[in-house]
Amino acid sequence: MAEEKGLKKPVKLKSELASMLGETQLPRTEITKKLWDYIKANKLQTKIENGAPENAGKYIVADATLLAIFKNTKSTSKSGKLTDLTSMKEGETINMMQMAAVVGANIES
Repeated sequence: MAEEKGLKKPVKLKSELASMLGETQLPRTEITKKLWDYIKANKLQTKIENGAPENAGKYIVADATLLAIFKNTKSTSKSGKLTDLTSMKEGETINMMQMAAVVGANIES
């Protein structure tokens, strides 16, 4: 079988993400899918920034589990936008568009 490349290539997970997902290596596509499965299962979406969880919407509410992962995130995108979640608190939200930065910050480079 050919070695997987790009988004399907397994990457090493940092400890908080590894303990949440019960895996030490996964492709980025699987990491994102498993995070969304968790968010949906725990109804952690809301339509308004820092709103109460309501199981729909473009914002993701940080529970204790997600907070440990979100707080690892401090990265600058190729366009120069900084995503710094290091001082985030439980119950605060991120925009779903920040999930790529969160995944990127929680894998070993």
